Amino acid sequence: MIQELLTAAAAAGAVVVVYAGAAARVVKQYERGVVFRFGKLVAEVRQPGITMILPGVDRLHKVNMQIVTMPVPAQEGITRDNVTVRVDAVVYFKVVDAAEALVRVEDYKFAVSQMAQTSLRSIIGKSDLDDLLSNREKLNQGLELMLDSPAIGWGVQIDRVEIKDVSLPETMKRSMARQAEADRERRARLINADAELQASKKLAEAARQMENTPSALQLRLLQTVMAVAAEKNSTLVLPIPVELLRFLERGASETARAQAQAPAQAEPQAEPPAGAQAPAEQAGIPAPPPPSAAYLAGRADAARAIADLTGPSVEPAAKEDEKRS
Repeated sequence: MIQELLTAAAAAGAVVVVYAGAAARVVKQYERGVVFRFGKLVAEVRQPGITMILPGVDRLHKVNMQIVTMPVPAQEGITRDNVTVRVDAVVYFKVVDAAEALVRVEDYKFAVSQMAQTSLRSIIGKSDLDDLLSNREKLNQGLELMLDSPAIGWGVQIDRVEIKDVSLPETMKRSMARQAEADRERRARLINADAELQASKKLAEAARQMENTPSALQLRLLQTVMAVAAEKNSTLVLPIPVELLRFLERGASETARAQAQAPAQAEPQAEPPAGAQAPAEQAGIPAPPPPSAAYLAGRADAARAIADLTGPSVEPAAKEDEKRS
């Protein structure tokens, strides 16, 4: 009798152990358990840990609550400014309501993927090319709002949407490269023109300063000659100063006027007696001709030019005598 009782107790214990093993389920920390009893949703969502169900009656579905990273395939579209582009993105989302994610939609991952592709095409058609290239933060926010609105009813929350890459046609890339090069060249020309303007102002100021002191220009010329002479393989060519040529030209014009006025102002000179000869003619040497007015005027102009370039003339007395004559 006792043996039969022990056998029955052992059998009942075995049945309990088998039943407990069949009823026990383990839900991980990042999961939630949704139980369907005879096909009907049980309101209580099973939390992480060991949970018990009715074998043969309940069905436990585990839902991952981690953030899912889903790449969106590249979508080709035409922007608002008629440029064909290919754009791909990535969507970060997570399940916030396990029961809604199983009941409301058949496959929430596939649904989010399809909705992300259609939203990306819509964003491409509403945006300009410049927005796709430089204003991605605003487009990311727009995509997130477009995805988050229907996903809330599925028990899914869109955490973040990012546009990864924008592929452009080769012709558009070359056009953009030419545009950037032209803009850089324009900026370089503006900078160069500004530099030339500033340099011209400084040169004009230097010219006005040297105009009062002509010797400064000569000193500057000598400094330039010294700088060029530092190179052993250079040949120096010293030009005639332009100021000297101007003075000589002015002297020639004054000489012509003096020659025109000389016959009217000339005084009659005493003629030598007939048969009288100069001492030089008596010696057989012809007498030198007297200096003409043109010669004297040219010599005076040359002396003045040299004095303006290098300082006072070396023959001031002779210059004064010529003026008095």
